[in-house]
Amino acid sequence: MYRTLSIYVFLLTGAILQGLSMSLFLFPHSIPSGGGAGLALLMNHLLGFPLGFALWLANAVFLLFALQYFGFRWVLRTIIAVGVTSLTVSIVTNYASNEKMHLIPDMAMGSILFGIGVGMLIKAGASSGGMVIPALMISNYKNWPPGRVMFWINMLIFVLTSAVINYKIVIYAVICQFFSTNIIDFIHTLKIPRPRFLTANWRKR
Repeated sequence: MYRTLSIYVFLLTGAILQGLSMSLFLFPHSIPSGGGAGLALLMNHLLGFPLGFALWLANAVFLLFALQYFGFRWVLRTIIAVGVTSLTVSIVTNYASNEKMHLIPDMAMGSILFGIGVGMLIKAGASSGGMVIPALMISNYKNWPPGRVMFWINMLIFVLTSAVINYKIVIYAVICQFFSTNIIDFIHTLKIPRPRFLTANWRKR
């Protein structure tokens, strides 16, 4: 019971933090937080799709591949995570001010929130979708840190996004990825102890 509850608390919290990092700090500067977000920005820029819908659409194809590799439960959790993230982005972008604030503080806060959010999703046995899915496939196969793999996979999307929207984007995106993927790897290796009051020894006292 505790394990299931903690998984979904991590899942929902991580998804909301990821959505807030995108909509409040990164998307206003057209900075992609990752490959899926980069594709969403491209669809928004070229096709006029709403960011929340574009984010979901960008993840749909990767989820089909993940179903066979990771199984139904993992994909279901990822669908929930992507849905909550997309809903958070849609709500915040509709009601929050779109005015750009200071770039450097926004990049820092966006990177931190995104890294914590994605790290929590991976810890919960899910992902944020997008390029995290092939990154986890390679990470599991090669036993490499998932954040580092995701960093290099996203480079291609960043270059494409910067070519279409603004060349400076790739610089900002690389900086964000450097910090966020290190946070992801830190959370991925973090051991979270079970609260003492939920252990069998506590019940015997």
